[in-house]
Amino acid sequence: MSKKIVLLPGDGIGNEVIQAAKDVLTAVAEEFNHTFSYQTEEIGGSAVDNHGTPLPKQTVDACKEADAILLGAVGGPKWDSYPSHLRPEKGLLGIRKTLGLFANLRPVKGFKHLLHASPLKEDVVNGSDLLIVRELTGGIYFGTPSERQNDGQSVVDTLAYSKEEIERIVDKAFQCAQLRRKHLTSVDKANVLESSKLWREVVEEKKASYPDVAVEHLLVDAAAMKLITNPNQFDVIVTENMFGDILSDEASVLTGSLGMLPSASLREDGVGLYEPVHGSAPDIAGHGVANPLAMILSTALMLRHTFHLEHEAQLIESAVKEVLDQGYHTPDLQLANGKKIGTEAMTEKIVEFIKSESASKSIMSCYA
Repeated sequence: MSKKIVLLPGDGIGNEVIQAAKDVLTAVAEEFNHTFSYQTEEIGGSAVDNHGTPLPKQTVDACKEADAILLGAVGGPKWDSYPSHLRPEKGLLGIRKTLGLFANLRPVKGFKHLLHASPLKEDVVNGSDLLIVRELTGGIYFGTPSERQNDGQSVVDTLAYSKEEIERIVDKAFQCAQLRRKHLTSVDKANVLESSKLWREVVEEKKASYPDVAVEHLLVDAAAMKLITNPNQFDVIVTENMFGDILSDEASVLTGSLGMLPSASLREDGVGLYEPVHGSAPDIAGHGVANPLAMILSTALMLRHTFHLEHEAQLIESAVKEVLDQGYHTPDLQLANGKKIGTEAMTEKIVEFIKSESASKSIMSCYA
């Protein structure tokens, strides 16, 4: 059965990294006899230029019919002076809201040959491998006009969650933990906030349905400290929107490079939008030096969480690790004594590993 993937290159280096992702998926499809079909649409600044809106109706309609969406990046200085409704970022926010993408997954993994670029000591970050599951459509960022007040002398922002909204993100986090090392850390501020008290109650109720997952609770300030002092203690972290926004940005510096960080935004039926954490990097667009690895790792997330192709996802992740271990890197990574290559060459190295005999044997052993 063919899986329909909508490609949203967006702006800057978006076209280059999306092409890299497509090349890698083509290799996976050939090796495992899958069929992926693609449809390319516009979003962000390019959509503003060509359609007068950052999110054209044609793009929305295509995404509604898709099994998954891959997005490159949006934005750039060209559109910084545009009015709010024409900013490229409105396209990304709009598609998330339209599709009901409530769960944001942000994996953070420390690769051995990149540890020197981390602001933390290598012995602290070495071996770190965690996943932050952030609630994406509720909380203090989404108060209604009546819940946001500013009279010039005092202001009010309302943090509101329904129990159902908390339950669905907590379920997703437990499910992610089951695919990993079966440890879930729930982050809240239950000593102060009523919303966090309900959050903690839901986690306690839900853990009975996932007896194979160990659960701990951390206050958000303690979690922020431990992410820096001992990131290896974490497997899966689940938290509400604002806390997740802050903690995922903090965790993103652990690896030393935004060019290595993928992300996913999912809805309840598993349909998701997958994108790298990095921006559109317009200064290097078209020069063939963009790092495609975060986008390629985002395709691995797509295979795992939307298409449930775990072995294929692991193969892509193994390919990225192997290529870095061999010393290949794009200019942004600066591996010591490494071999600097461009976007296309890096993608070719990933594809070569996927098609290699050793990779095939390692994957086939997973089926045994």
